[in-house]
Amino acid sequence: MYILQECLFSFEELLKIQPKERLPIFFSSLDLRPYAKELRSRSPRGAEGYCRQGILRALLAAPLEGISTFSGLHKRLDTDLRFRYQCGLPLDREAPSISTLSRVFSELTRKDLAKRLFEDLVTRCQQEGIIEGSNVAIDSAALRAYEKKQPKRKSEQTGNANWGAKIDSFGNKITWFGYKIHLAVDTKSELPIALEVTPAHVNDGEMAPGLIEKTASRTSTRFFILDAGYDQMKVYEAARNVKAQAIIPLNLRGEKEPPAGMTSNGTPCCSMGYAMTYWGVDGDMHKFRCPHATGKVDCPLGMAACSSSNYGMVVKINAKDDLRRYSIPHRDTKRWKELYNERTSVERCNSRLKTYLTADAAHVRGIQKVTTHQYLNAIVLLASALAVSHHSKRAAA
Repeated sequence: MYILQECLFSFEELLKIQPKERLPIFFSSLDLRPYAKELRSRSPRGAEGYCRQGILRALLAAPLEGISTFSGLHKRLDTDLRFRYQCGLPLDREAPSISTLSRVFSELTRKDLAKRLFEDLVTRCQQEGIIEGSNVAIDSAALRAYEKKQPKRKSEQTGNANWGAKIDSFGNKITWFGYKIHLAVDTKSELPIALEVTPAHVNDGEMAPGLIEKTASRTSTRFFILDAGYDQMKVYEAARNVKAQAIIPLNLRGEKEPPAGMTSNGTPCCSMGYAMTYWGVDGDMHKFRCPHATGKVDCPLGMAACSSSNYGMVVKINAKDDLRRYSIPHRDTKRWKELYNERTSVERCNSRLKTYLTADAAHVRGIQKVTTHQYLNAIVLLASALAVSHHSKRAAA
């Protein structure tokens, strides 16, 4: 059953605000001076440059306003004086040219400033209680490339856009030329904590351990929630290494048979072949009881065939014996299913990035610039959360 997860922050709240008021509220939560300072030209020669803080504001406002190209941003700055003023650019000069906007974006990419701003905003959201980070969902999404399509073998040599394929929810195979964005999202706030961009052919399971380590370095995460495409031992081990549990459905397509006397979900069977009743966990030890003793089945042999005790036969299994098959909490429990339902948070985050913002409309080439573009979109979500939180507190005061 699909359960709509309650969200601490709704990006749609910012979109409901009147357009003329939206940008001032959005920028109120951002101090871009330290980052703009690193974008200034060090040369004393040449004409006076544009305010780098204003251009940085414009580059962040662009996804929020649905502007995906430098030419579109230049046109908006040139024709919409309110927009230019709200970005902090002077009205008595011409709007920054397309080449100026492109150069600043390239400098952002070269100095990794978008990544630094993203990480600083994640920290701020944690400090203000917006991001909790105890439960984190991980997933990837396809990104189309603004590049000339080429054969897969040639694409792999460049390290940029490549061909990717996946099976959709209807069983259809979908292929695209471009990239993937891999997101780690706080399930409570539905905000990104970490992201990576790769060519489209890179397997999701290869990226999960790195995202898990990166997330754990910033938060005290207890559960990492992923879909069946990540059902690989190295993902479970990566979560275990940071003292967390990976919540992943078993992918049974490549599995021949479960171990003897065991269901595919890791529940032992009694001598009559009935699945035993889960009876809790002590540390890493799962406890299972006779299903007849617990009233789950009516065994024709009763309890006597398996145990002389009126408590019934008990089986204990150490989860460390097989991190993939034995989950804490156990896979068949209500708690495990509740945790897995939280995975929809990363899908909604991906949807906001691609539907309301411009994550899937990158008009830049090369993986470094595409990564900067994705960071700018993710920054918009984080800054919006801070802005809405501050705005609500001021309104309530």
